[in-house]
Amino acid sequence: MINKIILIIATFLSTTLYAMTQKVAYSEDQVDDWEYNSTIQEDFITKKSKNMPRLKSAGMPSPVIMSAAPVMSESLGFAVGGAKDANNFYENIKNNYLPKVDSITYEGLFYDHYFETGEKRECLQLFCPSYSGAVVNNLYTGEKEFYLSVGLDSNIEKKDFKRKKLNIVVVLDISGSMGAKFNQYYYDKGKKISLEEEDLQDNKMQIANQSIVNMINHLGNDDRLGVVLFDSSAYLAKPLREINKTNIKATKKHILELRERGGTNWSAGYKKGIELFDSLDDNLKNPLIYENRIIFLTDAMPNRGELNKEGLFNLAKKASDENIYTSFIGIGVDFNNDLIEYITKTRGANYYAIHSAKEFKKRLDKEFDFMVTPLIFDLNLEFQSDGYEIVAVYGSPEANLATKTIMKVNTLFPSNSQEGEVKGGVILLKLKKISDSKKLDLKLSYETRESKIYKIRQEINFKDGIYYDHNGIRKAILLSQFGDLMKNWIIDMRKSCNDSVNYPPLHFHDLKPICTQYPPNRDDFKSIKTFERKSCPLEVSDGYRKIFSVFENHYEKESKILGDKSLLKEQKILEKLINTTTTRTSKKVVDDWQLDKRDR
Repeated sequence: MINKIILIIATFLSTTLYAMTQKVAYSEDQVDDWEYNSTIQEDFITKKSKNMPRLKSAGMPSPVIMSAAPVMSESLGFAVGGAKDANNFYENIKNNYLPKVDSITYEGLFYDHYFETGEKRECLQLFCPSYSGAVVNNLYTGEKEFYLSVGLDSNIEKKDFKRKKLNIVVVLDISGSMGAKFNQYYYDKGKKISLEEEDLQDNKMQIANQSIVNMINHLGNDDRLGVVLFDSSAYLAKPLREINKTNIKATKKHILELRERGGTNWSAGYKKGIELFDSLDDNLKNPLIYENRIIFLTDAMPNRGELNKEGLFNLAKKASDENIYTSFIGIGVDFNNDLIEYITKTRGANYYAIHSAKEFKKRLDKEFDFMVTPLIFDLNLEFQSDGYEIVAVYGSPEANLATKTIMKVNTLFPSNSQEGEVKGGVILLKLKKISDSKKLDLKLSYETRESKIYKIRQEINFKDGIYYDHNGIRKAILLSQFGDLMKNWIIDMRKSCNDSVNYPPLHFHDLKPICTQYPPNRDDFKSIKTFERKSCPLEVSDGYRKIFSVFENHYEKESKILGDKSLLKEQKILEKLINTTTTRTSKKVVDDWQLDKRDR
């Protein structure tokens, strides 16, 4: 009996000691510094936040902490900033809504897949671009198409990757629209939806809260965390303080208890988030030692404050000029990608679309350190050629900045690799042949975090006939074709989700020259101005259904050649759309096709 009691006590002690080693050790110095109380008047909260004392330096910061990435000898690669997924596109179709045009971006589409980059030489610098070519026949016209890919390789070993200490400010949308279900367009009902009508597990507010808690688990003792909330106004919820001086258990509890209320003033929340960095001495936010980042969670439907796109863009741009970068986290099927896509073209920014807290947690487990660590800035590729010019850029949010001879990318983030392939590790250029010359003289330049400028020059030549240099460029071409088709379909179907545009039925032969063109080159490729929009039902015209069938056969054949199971995700979308018919029963729908030349 005594031996049994001793065994129980020993087991209890060993379990307790193990648990203690897995958590941040709390002490009496740790405080519950949560300040937000929904019952306190806004003026009091605002005055209190303005009187917060500045955090003083306790000497030079300690060295950067080791990443949680698994210890392997394989090198990491790079992926561009901007969209890190196409989840909003997939979720809209899953829930039988017609997606927005910018819900699917090429860089987001690429980041769902791994690519062979074509790099064969030893990489001796931080960034080692590799170039590959391909010539294919257009699926519908038979005309030759020329492609050039830029593989995004690095010399960073996984086992050696480190991120800096983090100063993170979470800015969370707690407006009324966050109380809607994740799979529901908030403005479809034309009224606010009370919490009682919702399944809390599907509530956008609940998903956002849990996602923040999951993210906090990736912060180390020396990292700092601050929290700002916003509805019609903005509130300081938690000052920017070290994790080891914060009662994190209490902080998580407060976050999980948050509920939605009020209107939406995005700019107020963002500005107050920037203010938290002002509480730090300069040496505590030195960009060579610290990563300074705002994590902005919203369903992106602001209806108060600053609704001008350029104004919102400038908020993020001004912050990046101060080495404070932004990650936008979009929540819900009605998340407005147009607005976010516009903003994340700035330096150091990226965005994710959450479709469940559980799935986002998986991504954080693998990618959190990459998500907050921009390493390459201002990538410029210029080529001189008498034979070719750029007509399309796939895989960069700055594609609209491209000219006939120049491609620009604001930011590259480290990206995972497996079996020699890099996640999202490619940018694809579609070229137009203008003479018989096959030669391209490429000049590439970029800037590092230390403000060092590097320049690389290389010459390449296209081969004769139809060919792919490797499967990486072949996969990128296939996915860019999928993206083109989806965007062109959305443009044309959204016209019919409008009571003021007279658009004739779409037939198969009419669509052949339309569905394969680069969507931004279309005259009617515009963004809507309104941020509070209702849904459009999922629709596929007879013409597009036939186009989808032709492309689905091509896609399936290419997938088998590539032997890549990840491509099944897009194939399932094609299969669903082929089996989707027109579902509209009324012409009295919202007019959201408000064209504005400034939004091109």
